[in-house]
Amino acid sequence: MKLKKVKITPILFMLPTILFLGLFIYIPLIQNFYNSFFEFSVFSQSKEFVGLSKIKQLFVDEVALSALNNNVKYAIISVLLQVFFALVLASILEDKFFRRVAPALRVIYFMPVMISISVIALLFGFVYNPQIGLINSLLELIGLDQLTKPWLGNSTTAIYSVIAMSQWQSIGLITMLFIVAIQKIPKDLYEAAEIDGAGKIRRFFSVTVPQVKEATFVNLLVTVTGSILVFNEPYILTNGGPGNSSMTLAVHMYQTGFFKDDMGYASTLASLIFLLSAIFALIQIKVSKTGKED
Repeated sequence: MKLKKVKITPILFMLPTILFLGLFIYIPLIQNFYNSFFEFSVFSQSKEFVGLSKIKQLFVDEVALSALNNNVKYAIISVLLQVFFALVLASILEDKFFRRVAPALRVIYFMPVMISISVIALLFGFVYNPQIGLINSLLELIGLDQLTKPWLGNSTTAIYSVIAMSQWQSIGLITMLFIVAIQKIPKDLYEAAEIDGAGKIRRFFSVTVPQVKEATFVNLLVTVTGSILVFNEPYILTNGGPGNSSMTLAVHMYQTGFFKDDMGYASTLASLIFLLSAIFALIQIKVSKTGKED
């Protein structure tokens, strides 16, 4: 009986990646999950085993529930704007009518992506300023003084103001990804649909949408997981306030670990963020059936 010859070259090529993932992804994940069973602070020399008490704490933590609710809002709005609206925008930019001005518009839409999130937060801090901010000034100018408010200081509008800033920065990247996918669609499909009498809207739903299925899946995955992991925008703009109205799970985790000095519970929150991200990713893979031939 002949033994199969194992090809070592592919394994050697994969080895650095496997080591990198193990060192910086999988080992920290396992360590974090292990830490969620202990009570300890940042500078603790020892850890006290507390079993499932940190996980039980998660179910009675009102801040975590409020943060999860905000993450869900973030995900829903991001999917509507960063995925579906971006697909429509990309389709419009690739239309014959906009062909001459499309390159300039692509640059305009993509510019926010290249700006640092700290700079954008400072910019929107000015936009939302209740005294001299652009939004309130515009509302006063057109006679809608009754609609002016402290956008970041109001518990009702704070989270939506943070989300709006995030959409402004991120939508350009998703649009560009869709543009690349649309450019790969064979022109014959559009010409055949046009000969059959299909209008632009019909061609969009019958040709563009099915042909960019893989790109849509990738953008959905990036958008939803990004919404669960979001930290910079709410932390810089509001620090989760006022109260906990704009708190997200990542901000809550950070504050718990480094301000309340409860690293055990912070590890539990980190595990929750990972599980939510993994679950949503698996659901999207299952629903979209990406990578399978029709």
